[in-house]
Amino acid sequence: MKSKLIALVFLAATGLFAQPRFYVGARIGYPAPVAVYAAPPAPLVSYATPAPGPGYSYIGGYWYPVGARYQWRAGYWARPAFAGARWVGPRYATGHYYGGYWRR
Repeated sequence: MKSKLIALVFLAATGLFAQPRFYVGARIGYPAPVAVYAAPPAPLVSYATPAPGPGYSYIGGYWYPVGARYQWRAGYWARPAFAGARWVGPRYATGHYYGGYWRR
């Protein structure tokens, strides 16, 4: 009985110092669409710089909605989110903007 009480007190004491963790998720792997009123402008012409090292993928520039306007995100080099991943660029379809994401 006494050992159970000591174990319970120990567990309660360690719980006091634990940091709270909150997780929120929706549609794993695909960003939620954003309703927009107009299609984005045509992509700007740009050139990719040489890769900074092996294992990088080039993400081409794209427009993304910020409030009632679009803002240009210049192309950049990034490491894939996981092994075998490929980048699917953002797109606009039927009044909705779908953000880019990594997929298998």
